[in-house]
This record gives sequence, structure tokens and C-alpha cells, in this order.
Amino acid sequence: MVTSTHETSHRIFQDHPEVLFPVFEALGLPPPAKATIEALTPDATEIKPLERRVDTVLRVEPSEGDGFLIAIEAQTGKVRGKGLSWSYYVAYLHAKFGLPVLLVAVCRNRPTAAWAAGPFECRVGTWTSQATRPFVLGPDNVPEITDESLVARAPAMATFSAIVHSESENAPAILDMLARGMRSFDKATAKYWCEWLEVGLENTPVQETWRELEKMVATYFPGRGTLFEQTYLEGKAEGTVESILRVLHK
Repeated sequence: MVTSTHETSHRIFQDHPEVLFPVFEALGLPPPAKATIEALTPDATEIKPLERRVDTVLRVEPSEGDGFLIAIEAQTGKVRGKGLSWSYYVAYLHAKFGLPVLLVAVCRNRPTAAWAAGPFECRVGTWTSQATRPFVLGPDNVPEITDESLVARAPAMATFSAIVHSESENAPAILDMLARGMRSFDKATAKYWCEWLEVGLENTPVQETWRELEKMVATYFPGRGTLFEQTYLEGKAEGTVESILRVLHK
């Protein structure tokens, strides 16, 4: 089932590709800021018979070297048969666009990250015809943001880091630091990033911790029942009641 946490864990790359910095750094590529990055359709379905959809697909044109694709999958746990889907995604995108494909799996805990690293092999006897090895972004290679000043300088990375580390022991302290770091934001910016976090932390151990820390949240993800949205709807309802009472008293 696709959850809000799952959605946020991959969607953030579309709006803020700078979050890919750990991947580019590990692979010795120029920083994402120096590359042209374009979101492509995530649909990997052929003529029919089975619908397949990658979470996020980005086309990258580096400032140096050849272009490539990044297929991003958010994975909250082990899923049987996922390796087969990932192998298909890589092969299909490679054939469709004629570009090499980097598969990135985003994981919130170490057991899932270890499993997602693969390799997922298609083999007969001792011969491997195909091997799929995702690049994993997880607790071991996404740094915990502990510097309050970094929140203002790199809010996307700070937010993404908090989501990736949401199942760690340090998660409450990380969120507390984030809340303090957001004091330097203007109202609109604070709402924007608070909303990313609230939706991204849904169904995690620290969801309520964050709801207590946040002061105001924007309606960036409408229909999610976030704290700001609830407050807005309650206020709207109260306004409607007051309007009705005024009419009745005339």
C-alpha cells in the first residue's frame, strides 16, 4: 500500500534534487546543483498486460560526462518479488530511453536497507544473466542533521534526513533540532517544510512527536488531515456557525 511516508520519501527528489547529493558524492559525480535534472513519467507499463510504475524517474544531464536516468523507489520494508520489479524497471527504462539507469532505494531502517542493496539476480545454475544492485539511501549513508544552522542552509536535506532517520533512537532529538532551526524561516517557508515533515512522518514512531513540535503547517498536501488543515477546517466551520447565528438573530 502506498502511504504518505512512501510518497514523500521519493517525491522530495522531484522538487528538491539537491537531496541527491550523497548519491552524487559517493559516485564521484559533480554536485546535483551543477546538473540539469528533469522529471520523467514514472509509467513503465508496456502495451498492457501488467501495470508497473516507478515511484520517481529523473533524467540527469551532468555538467561533465554523459547523461543518465535515476529511478527512485521508497521502500519501508522487505517485499517479496520486489527484486523482480526493480530488475524490470531498470531494463525497461534503459531500453526505452537508451540511457544507463541508476536505481536508488530509500529506506528508513537498516534491515530494509541491507536487503534492498541486493544483488537481485536472474541466474541459471552458476551463470548470472542479470544482476540488479540498487544504490541505497538509508540510515548508514544519509547523515543525521544535528546542526541547527544547517536547517536554514539546506532545509530539503534536513527534512529528508529526518524522514530517513525517523525510526532511529535519535529521531526525537533530530526533530526537536529541526523545529528550533525553522524559527529562522518566514511563515510561508516554515509551513511548507513542516507540511513535508508531517506527511513524511505519517505512521512512524515520531509522528506525534512532530505534531507537538510544529507550530503551524501549510496545506501543501491537501486532503491529508494535517494539523494545519484541521485547524483551518475547524476555523472555517466555526465561521459558518457564527454566520448562521447572525442570520437567525436578525
